[in-house]
This record gives sequence, C-alpha cells and structure tokens, in this order.
Amino acid sequence: MIDKNKCMSHYLAFRFIKDENLNFYDGLKHNVYKGHSEEEITPIKTIDDIEKVIQNKIQEFYIPNKTAILLSGGMDSAILASYVPKGTKAYTFKCIADGAIDETSQAKKYCDKYGLNQEIIEMNWSDFEELTPEILKADGVPFHSIEVQLLNAAKYAKSQGIERIIIGDSADYVYGGMDKLLTSDWNTEAFIKRYNYIEPSEALVDYVDVKDEYNKYKREDNTIDVWKLMNEDMLLESLNSYTNAFSIAGIEYLDPYSYTKMAEPLDLNRVRYGEPKYMIRELFAKRYPEIPIPTKIPMPRATTQWLKDYKTTRPEFIENCTENMTGDQKWLCWCLEQFLNMHEPIKEAADD
Repeated sequence: MIDKNKCMSHYLAFRFIKDENLNFYDGLKHNVYKGHSEEEITPIKTIDDIEKVIQNKIQEFYIPNKTAILLSGGMDSAILASYVPKGTKAYTFKCIADGAIDETSQAKKYCDKYGLNQEIIEMNWSDFEELTPEILKADGVPFHSIEVQLLNAAKYAKSQGIERIIIGDSADYVYGGMDKLLTSDWNTEAFIKRYNYIEPSEALVDYVDVKDEYNKYKREDNTIDVWKLMNEDMLLESLNSYTNAFSIAGIEYLDPYSYTKMAEPLDLNRVRYGEPKYMIRELFAKRYPEIPIPTKIPMPRATTQWLKDYKTTRPEFIENCTENMTGDQKWLCWCLEQFLNMHEPIKEAADD
C-alpha cells in the first residue's frame, strides 16, 4: 500500500513503520526486524538462567580478534562485557557538543575490571549529515537517530577487521526497564498522549490518526497493557535500528538478552518502587559488587544542541511546529524532511 500521509504519521508517532507493506512511494520498500522463534527463547527464572544464556550465546558467537562489544555506561552492556574475553575491543560513543552526556569514564570502569580495550567513537553533527542519505537509501524509510551512531561505529569496527558486534539493547524491554512507562495503569487516552513521540496532528498538515494502533494492547477496562507493548512493538522498533545499521556495514550482531524472556509475570510493585529491571540489577551487583548501580540513560545523542535552531521548511509540516519540540522530536522532523527531499524535491520558484 502506498500512503505518504499514513507513513509520515506512523513514523512521527512511533519512530518507525511497522507494516512492511506500507510505503511512502511506488518502488520503495522497507524491512522490519522479525525477532526470534519461540523455540529460540529461554524462559528466565533466576539470574543464573540469564548468565547461562549470555555465556552460551557469546561463546557460540565470539571469533577472536573479529568480535567487539558496544559498551555504554549502563548495566546491560556492562554485564555482557563481563563475559567476553580479555582484550576484546569495547566501543563507547561520545557526542561532541556542549553539555552532551559523556559515558566514557563510567564505561572505562567496566573495561578496567575485565581487561577490555576501550575505544571512544566520537559523534559529530557532520556524521549525521554525511551518513543520513546512505541510511535513507538503504532503509527506504526515515529512521531513528541511533542508526547513524550504529552505522558510524560499524564502519569504524569494519576498518579494524571487526566482523561481529555484541550489544545489550533488549534488556530494557524484556526485564522491565522503561520504568516511567510502567509507573501506573495508564488509561488508553493518557497513554497515547504519553507514548506518541510526536502527535501527528501537531506536526503535519495532512495526517492520519494512529490511535487504532493501540487497540491490540487495550484491555476491557480501557487501560493499556504496557508490558506487552514493550515486549512487542518497542523491542521490534529498537532492534530494527540495529539490524538496519549493521546490515548496511556488513556486520553481524548478537543481543543475548533477545534470546530470553521472564518466566514469571513482571513484579510491577518492585519496578514502581525503585527497582526497574530488578533481575538485571541483581546480576550487575554480582558482576560489579564494588560499582554502584548506574542510572539508566538512553544512548547519548546531542540532538538538543545540534538541532537547537532547526525549523521545518516543507509544506507537509505545520508552520513553526518544532518550536516547543525536544531535540529528539526535532530529529524525527529533520530526518523526515531529508527523506521527502530525496524522493520529492521542492521545486524552486523560477526567477522573473
């Protein structure tokens, strides 16, 4: 199905377009991460179960001198880093902008404990400008900003002879991270307002309402099953970015957490009273008893600084719609504009 307005609306609301049959223009197509089969996923009851999966998956995947790990300052990748062989390259992102989050020193603590070789990959706005057209052409749709960082890292790794990369992305969704979304039993209307990255009606002149996309997560009492949504759409959207970026660079990747699921229902009380990802917290404390549990932050990206003065220019957008947007929201509009410019350039008015 070709429906530009629906595609624009879905992208701004969800950061990706889940339906592979829905495209912006004739001749374009995009792929969506499919996930593992049920037989490949191990139910987890204890942290010992998590450890076994991590150890087995890394052992199967790891090729000496050809495997690296993406290492942030957070728990998830730090745990994985504790199971890779000494001397493994560990890549940490650093955005170059005033006031940007810097995880390099925290990640170095993990490297020092387990003998990994940290390498810092600096990210500048020029990298986004350079790599965005390549990703747009490969993906066939606009994309989440982390794809630029991932492709940049993958290309750098490839230049060093690395063929495989280990990541720890899925733990947030599988083990009850994203605690701000799990704070309460959201009614449908409130959750839609909270979850949509950009409400399409506030950015687009011609938009499509996306409320129906939440129906499969809607309970009889009009609340949203957030836990189900996290394990389906959110996980899919996130791993889709990794799959796309690494595919462009010709890099294989492994996320051991994606091969697991909780055997018992998530204990929402523990999450809501200060223990998000309580099983992961327990495992981190075991692997790093001397290091305090770090605060969760998203993959650093200095969109607030880089897009401070950005405003949309195309006629598809409501004038001045970005005025009160966050940097990450502005990125979605900027990336969508680059995509539209690529496939539907605005013709300049002829000089008199």
